[in-house]
Amino acid sequence: MSIVTPGFQGRRGGKPDLPPGQYLAHDFPVLSAGPTPRIRTDRWEFVVTTETGEAKSWSWAEFTALPYEDVTVDIHCVTKWSKLQTGWRGVAVDTLLEDVDTAADYVMARSYDGYTTNVPLEDLLDGQAWVAYRYDGEELSPEHGGPARLLVPHLYLWKSAKWIHELRMMLQDEPGFWEAAGYHNYGDPWREQRYQGD
Repeated sequence: MSIVTPGFQGRRGGKPDLPPGQYLAHDFPVLSAGPTPRIRTDRWEFVVTTETGEAKSWSWAEFTALPYEDVTVDIHCVTKWSKLQTGWRGVAVDTLLEDVDTAADYVMARSYDGYTTNVPLEDLLDGQAWVAYRYDGEELSPEHGGPARLLVPHLYLWKSAKWIHELRMMLQDEPGFWEAAGYHNYGDPWREQRYQGD
């Protein structure tokens, strides 16, 4: 199944349709808050934890055996570059939360390196987000978040946590790493929500 991001509106007059303040990148810049961790797939685990502490986990073999989707989406970095029509393979967050009983409205994504970012649960559902493990037909490289990263293409890319380890359900919102440092709590590129107050 192929999906095109809802934010993509085609091209006008031969020029790409980019969010305000963005420029078109032809490469895939590598930006991280710290050093790149190397996570072996035989030790990798993905966990969904509810607000009551109930946890559901998958090994790499279990995770990659789940139904996957091939998606084509535009991605936008807060540092002002955008990359259009990027191809990914991943498991929809809808699939991962299928049997999870939660009353949460928010999620904290946590990475293997300790990085965190908060996202409203509704922004991860209804075909809007994936845990991706392939990019452009290849295994996802560590520099781009491999073996697996969260992919939330309608928000700035810092919300698509690299080296994803856990989605923790929360009844109340709390800031993640960049949000606590002054980045916008939500991060909509079409509204230029880069920093608090935008």
